[in-house]
Amino acid sequence: MIQMNEKLNINFYPGHMAKTKRLIKENLKYIDIIYEVVDSRMPKSSKIIDIDEITKDKPRLMIMTKADLCDKEETSKWINYYENQGYTVILINLENNSNIKPILNATDEILKEKWKKREKQGLLNRKARVLVVGVPNVGKSTLINRLAGKKVANIGNKPGVTKNLNWIRINDKIELLDSPGILWPKLDQKEALNLAALTAIKEETLPLFDVACYILITLEKYYPNILKERYNLDNLDEDIVLSIEEIGKKRGCLVKGGEIDYDKVVSLIIGDVKNGYIKGVTFDRIENE
Repeated sequence: MIQMNEKLNINFYPGHMAKTKRLIKENLKYIDIIYEVVDSRMPKSSKIIDIDEITKDKPRLMIMTKADLCDKEETSKWINYYENQGYTVILINLENNSNIKPILNATDEILKEKWKKREKQGLLNRKARVLVVGVPNVGKSTLINRLAGKKVANIGNKPGVTKNLNWIRINDKIELLDSPGILWPKLDQKEALNLAALTAIKEETLPLFDVACYILITLEKYYPNILKERYNLDNLDEDIVLSIEEIGKKRGCLVKGGEIDYDKVVSLIIGDVKNGYIKGVTFDRIENE
């Protein structure tokens, strides 16, 4: 079974991420507000660790995506946690919910004082300039397309779809600066496994077998009902390989001769999370903070 070692650091920091941070800092003077996009299933692990250093004192709106996939009871604890730190937080399902009014209303509220100050100075109102940031594959492009009401940003269920900083005109009130997903130079093992399990980092960054085992261990610990419903397992064997084999037999992941196709079982487990077949889960826990 995987031994969780929080001190193990995993280096995953492609060169374009350092470039993105530099470009964000260079463009920050043009920005009025930042949309910080976070996956509601991992509200801590998917939050850019050095975002404060990058964005300085700019106003921020935290948008928690994939509301349809998270454990709302656990995620609500994180919403309270961040609100107590002064964040405005919006939980939203961008896939099937085109109602982005809460985001626009929150933006107006956050920028209200800035616009009043401009009026007093005799300056004309202009569009709000919004920087969209987040780790890879948390739904930034989907958010932008929802705000625009049409496809203006490429979407992919994998990290690394957005490559450059791009200005996008949304409507008569907002224009966005989209940015590639960024991480930080060293991830501890828990962060890396969460990000890999939810496809925020490339799958090959960690051994896929470890990622699949981590998903099963997390389900057993927090969501045994899902472990039972999805894989017909009451609990995991002390030797987790035996549980992997059992899933393989039950789901027909076999090769010629009836042997277990371990790669297929691993791909199936990771795909169940990636494709949203496993719902109602939040991998980060507030009690650990």
